[in-house]
Amino acid sequence: MPNMELKRKECLNRQDAANWLGAFAIALAHGGHVQVNLGGTTVRLHVPDDVLSEFEIEMNGDELELDIELKWSTVPEAKPVAVARPVAL
Repeated sequence: MPNMELKRKECLNRQDAANWLGAFAIALAHGGHVQVNLGGTTVRLHVPDDVLSEFEIEMNGDELELDIELKWSTVPEAKPVAVARPVAL
C-alpha cells in the first residue's frame, strides 16, 4: 500500500468538536473498523486491538495546542507456526 496522508483543518464549536470525538470514540470501542468523516471525505480504517497512544499539550503565548495521536501497524501480526519435533522411539 502506498504512503498516504490526509489532512483537514476546520473551525468547530465546542459541541461539534465533542460530537466528532465522541463518534470516533464509540466507533473505536465497538469493533475493528472506524469510519472517519472529514468534511466531504470519508475514510474507513481497520484498527487492531492494541494501539500506541501519545498525548501532548503545548502552550505558546496565548495559544494552546492539544495533540492526541493513535498509531498502529498496518502489517498483520505473524502467527506462531507449529514446528513438528521428532519423537524418540
